[in-house]
Amino acid sequence: MPRLATHDYHSRCIYHITFAKSPEAPCFGTLCGSLPDVGIARSALGSIIENRIRSMPQIEPTLRVLQYCVMPDHVHLLLFVTSPTELHLGNIIGKLKVLIHQDWRAATGQDVAAFVDDFYDRILLPSNSLQVIFKYIRQNPFRLAVRRQFPDFFRRVNNLKIGDVTVQAYGNLQLLDNPFKELVVVHRADSPEKREQNRAQWLYTAANGGVLVSPFISKAEKAIRSEAETVCGRLIVITNKPFEPKYKPMGRDFENCEAGRLLIISVPGTGQELKRQTCLALNGIAETLIKKNQHYQL
Repeated sequence: MPRLATHDYHSRCIYHITFAKSPEAPCFGTLCGSLPDVGIARSALGSIIENRIRSMPQIEPTLRVLQYCVMPDHVHLLLFVTSPTELHLGNIIGKLKVLIHQDWRAATGQDVAAFVDDFYDRILLPSNSLQVIFKYIRQNPFRLAVRRQFPDFFRRVNNLKIGDVTVQAYGNLQLLDNPFKELVVVHRADSPEKREQNRAQWLYTAANGGVLVSPFISKAEKAIRSEAETVCGRLIVITNKPFEPKYKPMGRDFENCEAGRLLIISVPGTGQELKRQTCLALNGIAETLIKKNQHYQL
């Protein structure tokens, strides 16, 4: 995945990192328990991964593992680089993967990589709440159990509360829980430099597991959406078009909803035409979703 060009990956920083399982590797664990008390029972490979994550300060003494979650097919890691390092973050993650590979080969004789080559990273900013991210990582098994037990929950909801507004929604509602949501708005007054800076930030977010939120009204905003979709980015799209009784999105929107990468939110009472007041109302809903994850309820 692309790293953020403007960030120094040797610097003091907190990262939310995600690794995906390689197709050849066995599962890292299995879901156990029943809702709401669920967890992940580690497999042999999952236990090796957990042990190596816990010993990451041996790779670089300045590292602190704040939290992690080993899921059946991916791993979440909240990593604090407490002071500048000679090693680039990519080298640190590369060393971790090599050690896991070596341990697995020594234990089983299988020369199979546990992870795909790349990884996702999210750079935590002062505006990011650590408690929200702790909760997001900790609740991964719960969200997986909900997806499996209630698949219809990821299709359509007619009474979703966002702030003081009741909306309709279709798609993956769990995108609302993602702590790395960013508002996409392109202003006419933005300079070319500002637009390119924002574009790079938004595409970095889309490519690394965050969620872009917007009505995607202007030509420039639609271009951002198209680029995000090419990297399988996750989107929350706010629209003024009401859902018909048997509404289903068409074409690529339907495919992205089925893949869990899209949530479409329809705001009633905003009018069929995209007048200025309508655009402001749609952007207002998007801003509410960005400000706090707790601003919605079923």
